Amino acid sequence: MHRISAPSTAALVAADNYPRPQLVRSRWVSLDGQWGFDYDDENRGLSQHWERLGGFERSIRVPFPPESTASGIGDTAPHAICWYRRELSAAELERAGTDGRYLLHFGAVDYESTVWIDGALAGSHRGGQSPFTLDMTDLLDPTVAGHQIVVRCYDDPADAEIARGKQDWRPEPHAVWYERTTGIWQSVWLESVPALHIAALNWDCSLTRATVTATLRLSARPADPVEVRVELGHAGRLLAAGEVSAGCDLVELTLTLPSQRNGQDYEELLWSPDRPALIDAVVTLSAAEGATDRVRSYLGLRSVTTEQQRLLLNDRPFQLRSVLAQGYWPDSHLAAPSPAALREEVELIKSLGFNSVRVHQKAEDPRFLFWCDYLGLTVWAESAAPYEYSPRAARRLIAEWSDLVERDRSHPCIITWVPVNESWGVQHVSHDQAQQAFVRSIADLTRALDPTRPVVSNDGWEHVFSDLITIHDYTDSAADIRARYGDQDGLRRLLSGLGPGGRRMKACEPGWAKDAPTLLTEFGGIAYVTDASSEAWGYSSAQDVDDYERRLSDLVAAVRASAPLAGFCYTQLADTRQEANGLCDENRRPKLPVEAIRRIIAG
Repeated sequence: MHRISAPSTAALVAADNYPRPQLVRSRWVSLDGQWGFDYDDENRGLSQHWERLGGFERSIRVPFPPESTASGIGDTAPHAICWYRRELSAAELERAGTDGRYLLHFGAVDYESTVWIDGALAGSHRGGQSPFTLDMTDLLDPTVAGHQIVVRCYDDPADAEIARGKQDWRPEPHAVWYERTTGIWQSVWLESVPALHIAALNWDCSLTRATVTATLRLSARPADPVEVRVELGHAGRLLAAGEVSAGCDLVELTLTLPSQRNGQDYEELLWSPDRPALIDAVVTLSAAEGATDRVRSYLGLRSVTTEQQRLLLNDRPFQLRSVLAQGYWPDSHLAAPSPAALREEVELIKSLGFNSVRVHQKAEDPRFLFWCDYLGLTVWAESAAPYEYSPRAARRLIAEWSDLVERDRSHPCIITWVPVNESWGVQHVSHDQAQQAFVRSIADLTRALDPTRPVVSNDGWEHVFSDLITIHDYTDSAADIRARYGDQDGLRRLLSGLGPGGRRMKACEPGWAKDAPTLLTEFGGIAYVTDASSEAWGYSSAQDVDDYERRLSDLVAAVRASAPLAGFCYTQLADTRQEANGLCDENRRPKLPVEAIRRIIAG
């Protein structure tokens, strides 16, 4: 029997915490840890050439933002500019490999970043959530024992045209906003690659045709044809393999899975929360001169569609039981306190009875998506939003969102894209044609980049041709829930006019696709704290633990009893700063026994 090489890609990622789970190389060096650091409040760094001469006095622990205590800085005051510096040793270069080119990867840096190597400009990037990579080979001197990496970060706290999500523009957190995130907040790493290498890799599958398509972007157009080989396997067994000769930098190769086409092992290979099967992949690029690039990857076979007002996963009705999670920790803020914490977050969500998570106003670390893939948790993927509409804000969000869709679209766990939430950044979409055009355009762009998933054009209300009808309703009355969503007549009345909070459900016609499913994608938000604080806030409040359990049970039971709803998303998983409306406190300790919450959520 043919076998694919072990261990599995999932095992490699789980063991090494590789920051880019679906394009894995064996030789790499993490650059997380202690870096030199300083603020530049007077914007003197460029004119004084800090990229060459900066002797930064402070030390910061990357990848934690300087506002967090985990970084070692813990300064939450507004600072628009900060600088980082780290020595890259010869030993680290050697550990990264000797394949020819050295790539410096940044998971996410908020918001504008400029990078120098030994004082020479290596590159720049804009976008606080999206990754970027710099080829630093030509800036390295093999005769030098160590090299200096310097990063300048610019993030104006008052710039409302930046996609900043829940980061507060005021000096102190208020209402539902929390401290800002500045600078590096996801991992930095180094690896060595051949001169011609695989720069990007995506997967698409068709259950009806039983095919898997690999789409590769090479680092350059090859001078001579190259060979690309793809091997797919499951549980050590080879499922399919194929080769293609390519003469350009965009390569596609489609493989047929015989066991899927003839029905053998069909259910065993499908990905779902109940059976999160992952298919291993090995992709090899071979050039005429003998240089070879070999990467590990994985994919999941599954489909997400809508039909007759239902959400379908693998052509079967999928009743969404989701929870809103902000990915915020008290000591490390938007950066997870450790890679292990990302797995623990997924395990916690599943243990509470949910089959999905909505990561709110944040593009999460890809390793979180890996654990959702591996453990079986569906995801609604969302972007942080700007607060103001303008042509510049539109261009910025479109560019950053496009990069995020490209980064994440091969994760089987993602079942819905959410580019806009609650009209944030498009406050006048109900009557401004330019804002309506933007919302429609970014939703259509998402469909163009990835036609395999539903897109929510504007989550909560004021929809502009959305694939799903989503509603945010923070009533604390179970009777209100039954009246609005208990039958089709009540739901029809709500959708035809003003929804909860007095917001129109449609910004224009058509508001949504025909027969679109309806979901209650934010509700609850019940605050309960054992240590009362003047900062504690929620959409409603419980007096004691018994009152909390009763309120939670009544609201969720009313939602679960609604025949017209295709699912729900409860607000929220954990307390976040002054928001005390989590099912867990800020340290992820459930406020009720796990079994009690699971019984309420899952029935």
